[in-house]
Amino acid sequence: MTQNSKRPSHEAFVVEGEGDKANWTRIGAVWTHEDGNGFNLSLSALPLNGRIVIRNQKPKASNHDGEAA
Repeated sequence: MTQNSKRPSHEAFVVEGEGDKANWTRIGAVWTHEDGNGFNLSLSALPLNGRIVIRNQKPKASNHDGEAA
């Protein structure tokens, strides 16, 4: 299965700063391998400063009819 044929399992962010003053910028997506033993990472940017953080993909928000917004 190609990485674009299913929804990413995680998102990649560059985080600059700490705590409440941290600035999070989404820079990519992560897809879990079908066998569960690895990941494919696709980045649209590579930070010069800060750190890369991988987080679980959040479910898309839905409107009042229950459909994805």
